[in-house]
Amino acid sequence: MAKCYVCNKGVSFGIAVSHSHRRTNRKWKPNVQRVKAVVEGSPRHIHACTRCLRSGKVTRAV
Repeated sequence: MAKCYVCNKGVSFGIAVSHSHRRTNRKWKPNVQRVKAVVEGSPRHIHACTRCLRSGKVTRAV
């Protein structure tokens, strides 16, 4: 489950190129944390990326 609940950031795909120029598929995973947040007035667990957590888009529930 590498997808942010807030900004919908997910896995990105690309090509890794070695020194000999052999190309293979690779992927970049976002830094997604499982946090307890307030969603629509009630606390629940969501997956949020660290950029949304850091910028204040997610209000943490205690």
